[in-house]
Amino acid sequence: MPNRSKYFYAIGLSYKKADAQVRGHFSLSDDAKQNVLSQAKENGIESLVVISTCNRTELYGFAEHPFQLIQLLCENTKGTVEEFQEVAYVHKNKEAINHMFRVGSGLDSQILGDFEIISQLKFGAKASRKAGLLNSFTERLVNSVIQASKRIKNETELSSGATSVSFASVQYIMNNVETISEKNILLFGTGKIGRNTCENLVKHTKNSHITLINRTKTKAEEVAGKFNLIVKDYENLTEELNASDIVIVATGAQNPTVYKSLISTEKPLLVLDLSIPKNVNEDITEHDNITLIHLDDLAKITDDTLEKRKAFIPDAEAIILEITAEFNAWLDTLKFVPTIQAIKHKLTDFKNSEFNTQRKKLTDFNEDHAELITNNLIQKITNQFAHHLREDSNSSDESIELIKKIFQLETTDNV
Repeated sequence: MPNRSKYFYAIGLSYKKADAQVRGHFSLSDDAKQNVLSQAKENGIESLVVISTCNRTELYGFAEHPFQLIQLLCENTKGTVEEFQEVAYVHKNKEAINHMFRVGSGLDSQILGDFEIISQLKFGAKASRKAGLLNSFTERLVNSVIQASKRIKNETELSSGATSVSFASVQYIMNNVETISEKNILLFGTGKIGRNTCENLVKHTKNSHITLINRTKTKAEEVAGKFNLIVKDYENLTEELNASDIVIVATGAQNPTVYKSLISTEKPLLVLDLSIPKNVNEDITEHDNITLIHLDDLAKITDDTLEKRKAFIPDAEAIILEITAEFNAWLDTLKFVPTIQAIKHKLTDFKNSEFNTQRKKLTDFNEDHAELITNNLIQKITNQFAHHLREDSNSSDESIELIKKIFQLETTDNV
């Protein structure tokens, strides 16, 4: 654990205060995430986890001041520090821990109970571990959040019913388009959201006129194969856009992939942009026949499913409380570690000093036997102290002070 000059922070922005455009400015591509980790390593940050989704961008890490993390984010995105300060949040220590639990459990999601974020958290932790930026505190915290998420999924109905961004988009189409089964639908982009949307489209619309396009054609073919859909080359994008009635864009590019000059059709065209940053340029609405709906518009769809989910918030919070308590208990035991180590060092110093004396006094001093016996005794004594501190956690601070006084110990404090 880091010393007292380092604090654990969660810094970031989400759909709550930042609209899609601003979130787009702070969106981190995979390369940018990698750069953030490399720079953090160079700057001496010892642990950092980065997540960037369509709803939020967040950094969880240790720093003397949150500005170190804010700077890392702004240097690797289009966003500025001034813009960040207008919409961002900074949580410290216990608040940062609680924030990660709420985010990972779907309680802080744009659509309540949407668990997409937990896989992002796992992926972020994996990347941090690979970069040597995951200390025992953060690893334990992420694992606790994953455990809470699993239990909430299994023990409550917080994520019951198919409500997610991908489902909300299909629901929007079904509520606003007549004779949907006869419409030509184009899905452009087959990442996670694209795949989920495709699945929901097939399941709920009974439409067999769905075409997939992806920059990497093989990825589109994998998805299409499951559902027996048509795949077209990326070069056919303009032609397919103009032959469609409904276009769903989920490309995950850093810049718009669909814009005004690609559109020549005059029939009504519904375009749904499920990407952050936005992948459909607003200028397409200059065509009178086009309706453009963005992710944030879809998230406002509240239906019976979401109302039912709200009833399970207390159950989810109770699980989080339980697992947070376990994590905090583990955290408390860490403050004993320096004291126990210091006792061990002190007793070893006593032993070495006594050995020097006995070597001079005794000609037949059996050092190996003495070493074995004294090491066992030192281990037993330190175990006894550790047991006492763990069992008597209410007065552990006083016990630590007393032990330090008796043994005249100097320890480095932990967080």
